[in-house]
Amino acid sequence: MDSPPSAPPAVEHAFQLALLSDVGTTRPDNEDSCGHLIEGPDSVVFAVADGVGGYEGGEIASRMAIDVTLEAYRESPPEWGAAKRLYRAITKANIEIHDKALTVPELSRMATTMTAVAVDKGMMSAVHIGDCRLHLIRKREISVVTKDHTMVAGQVRMGIMSAARAKTHPERGMLLRSLGRELIASIDRITMPLLEHDRLILCSDGLYNVLEDHELEALTRDLDAESACRTLVDTANKRGTGDNLTCAVFRMTSHTGHTPGTGGWRDRLRGLFRR
Repeated sequence: MDSPPSAPPAVEHAFQLALLSDVGTTRPDNEDSCGHLIEGPDSVVFAVADGVGGYEGGEIASRMAIDVTLEAYRESPPEWGAAKRLYRAITKANIEIHDKALTVPELSRMATTMTAVAVDKGMMSAVHIGDCRLHLIRKREISVVTKDHTMVAGQVRMGIMSAARAKTHPERGMLLRSLGRELIASIDRITMPLLEHDRLILCSDGLYNVLEDHELEALTRDLDAESACRTLVDTANKRGTGDNLTCAVFRMTSHTGHTPGTGGWRDRLRGLFRR
């Protein structure tokens, strides 16, 4: 069932954020989940998860991943810093999903992908496992910050398969990593500074499988975060996406804190856009 975009309260923040999850055009149920936590005017966490393992298991796993991660982050000491808090939180979510799958026979196959992002005083920290994607848009240039943990994506990175072939490959959704399958999950960690006017688009494969990267940028360029979310989901549905679809759109409207200097982060950011 379609749900309206979820947006933070209209108070003075250094960012805009909206999240929207939709069942899509062909699936009877939604195994995607999303959520956010606002800690202050320049501090926020948001996440998107895509459950696997059948309707009941996938839905429960993705919801657990979001809820446990956000709650664990909220309860962790701020002095740890956003990156450590986020990694500890997703690790706790993995353990709880894994334990539930072991103790409930009907949920034995459940697992989920998830990407979670914390922005604190202009610094972005992210944790990632599976095939949700985090995009960074800076001055109309878009780059995928995360790497898909799928068999097909691995073959593309090794040059065995073309990116065009990968988009239609029948096994493009075969995951190599997910939350809940193993007691210890291999989770990517990403940290980088953001600039004023940067945009982040975090989405599940139901969205990016039907919208090209340049379309994600163009469709959201002149819109606020809530309108951008709705536009992306509506456009994907009009094209008949075969999956649930979820997105989060973040806009850095003002900047306090970190800025990239010469070398280091600046070179890394430039490298992202050359990929």
